[in-house]
This record gives sequence, C-alpha cells and structure tokens, in this order.
Amino acid sequence: MKQCRLLVWMMLFYFSARSQNNLKVVVRNESNLPLSGASVVFPDLHKGASTDSLGIVLISNLPNGSFFMEISFVGYTTAKRKIVFPGNESIHIELEENSDEDNPDVVVTATRTDRSISNTPTRVEVIAGNEIGENVSMRPGEIRMLLNETTGIITQPTSAVSNTANLRIQELDGRYTQILRDGFPLYSGLSEGLSLVQITPLDLRQVEIIK
Repeated sequence: MKQCRLLVWMMLFYFSARSQNNLKVVVRNESNLPLSGASVVFPDLHKGASTDSLGIVLISNLPNGSFFMEISFVGYTTAKRKIVFPGNESIHIELEENSDEDNPDVVVTATRTDRSISNTPTRVEVIAGNEIGENVSMRPGEIRMLLNETTGIITQPTSAVSNTANLRIQELDGRYTQILRDGFPLYSGLSEGLSLVQITPLDLRQVEIIK
C-alpha cells in the first residue's frame, strides 16, 4: 500500500512539473532588427514581460493549454498569436510598422500684415503686487517660488552648493532667457546659471513675462 501511495505521489509530482512550461519569444521588426522594450503579455494568465536589448524575453511557469499572446511596441501594430502548451518552447515574432500616424503633420499658417515687428503687440503676462506679497510672506528672500507658479516657466537649480539656478521658459535652455530689471539686463545679459535668489521680491512692484 505504501509503495502504491509513493508511486501516485511521484506521478502527481511528475505531471505537475511537466505542466509548467517556458517560452522564449524573439521580437524583431521588418528589417530583422531586435526591438528592445517590446511587451509580451498573456492576458488570460496575467503574465508578461519586456524584451531585452536583443529583443528576447523568457516567460516561465506557463500552464498547459491554449492561450493568446499579445506583442506590442510603440509605433508598431500589435500582434496576437495563439500558443499551445506543451509544444511551443521558442517563437519568433515580426512586428509591422503602424501606418496610422499618432502624430499627424502640423500645418502652420501665417497672415501677412503691414505692421513691422516693432509695432506688433506682444502678449505679456503680469504677476501683480498681491501675488508678490503672498510670496514675500512665505519666502521673502527669493523669487523662485513666485516664478515656478507661472505656467511654462521652470527655475532649474544649477548648483546645490552656491544655490544658483537658471530660468527656463517653454522648456528652452536657460541661455535663451534674458532677465531685465527696470529695463536693464541683469548680470550683463549673462543670466544662465547665475543665482535668482539675489533678486529679492521685497522691492518689486510687478513682474512681466514675455514668452
């Protein structure tokens, strides 16, 4: 009787071990180049992984049966394959480029005007005195927080030791930003990387921003 039980347990262990399958997936494009970071997912099993730099991914502990596998990558059409276990240990997938453009062409139109550039009005954003007063009550020693609250403006620290920062507008580098005070450029026009904390909001009446 003990021998029969031992044989049954060994058979159960054998079939349970055989029911766990491993699958190697190689993902490439139409030019036979590996796609790194492609997603390989079994939705029914809630299992998945991403390909490495060689376009290869290994998914383990997959049960026996028939399952659908989805392979996706940005800019490529999602592929679906039916995988049957046991019977598949390695599979090669070739993804096709997506013909549908997520970002269509941007058409820029312009209207000719008789005005010169110097006479054309420019949009100016103004930070009034009440907002400056709120900033003074919280941080009277610098204007970085005041500028950070403005849309499209980022004050980027350049040194943690000297507490310097530059001013970036519309994600452009700091060297494209000019800081004027009463119409005169600060730091001889070299505002990149210099400390904005030297400008205290205590004596400011308003701040005008031209993007």
